Amino acid sequence: MIAELIKKNRSYRRFYQDVSISMETLRELVNLARLSGSAANLQPLKYILSCTPEKNALIFPHLSWAGYLKDWDGPSEGERASAYIIILGDTAISKSFRCDHGIASQSILLGAVEKGLGGCMVGTVQRDKLRKALSISERYEILLVIALGKPKETVVIDTVGPDASIKYWRDEKDVHHVPKRSLDDIILNA
Repeated sequence: MIAELIKKNRSYRRFYQDVSISMETLRELVNLARLSGSAANLQPLKYILSCTPEKNALIFPHLSWAGYLKDWDGPSEGERASAYIIILGDTAISKSFRCDHGIASQSILLGAVEKGLGGCMVGTVQRDKLRKALSISERYEILLVIALGKPKETVVIDTVGPDASIKYWRDEKDVHHVPKRSLDDIILNA
């Protein structure tokens, strides 16, 4: 079961924008993150939840999408996320957030897949502009934004080819391909 969730948990960047996600669903997903591991059990992460078109419109312009797709500026109106979870680090609790936001993000995204949703961890964020747009206190470091929605695209896993490129790409049918190294290529015999 977990293997299937992980295989379905791809970085979706286009969604059925009109399929809403409730605040209750976002709270359930963040609760999965809350229950996940935290370095030294400090639990320094905080979250901003957004599922209204008005608030989503404040977040979207400050995100960058799919760096390898040079001819694509991100999802167009109608294909944008219907919800966002902004992951923040509370600097009053810790100055270093280690891998906590990665663990939290994976828990959130696996929970989203289980609910028939998909998402994308967005790390390329205009943090100062987003901070200003949402009046986020300087106390909180903006770590990641998770875009969520009902996926409107097909994402497939491919084996890295002879050219060794790991860059994702889209084919003529707009299928998103994600090359992955083989298991033997990543396990070292030391």
